[in-house]
Amino acid sequence: MKKSVLTRYRVMAYVTAVMLLLLCGCMVMKYGFEKGEDLTFVVSQLHGVLYIVYLVCAFDLGQKARWHFGKLLWVLLSGTIPTAAFFVERKVVREVEPLLADAPGAPAKA
Repeated sequence: MKKSVLTRYRVMAYVTAVMLLLLCGCMVMKYGFEKGEDLTFVVSQLHGVLYIVYLVCAFDLGQKARWHFGKLLWVLLSGTIPTAAFFVERKVVREVEPLLADAPGAPAKA
């Protein structure tokens, strides 16, 4: 597996998590204080599109890392739970980095 697969996943995990937190803040402003309806719409649409990109990246990583269905489902759903993607991303990186070191063509450790 190439390192770029993990890098794409990591970037999209952080982007999705940040956008979800921003969306939560916008929802509080919209429904709690009746302000920012237009901003909430834009952020929700942007988060939706970015979440789809996240799903593709996470699915690609899961296929290449040969995850079982339950683990793949948890990683995919972590983009819908505020702050969960931050924690899941760290765990995924710890689990996948050894696979990168064992990949054929990977630089040898000194």
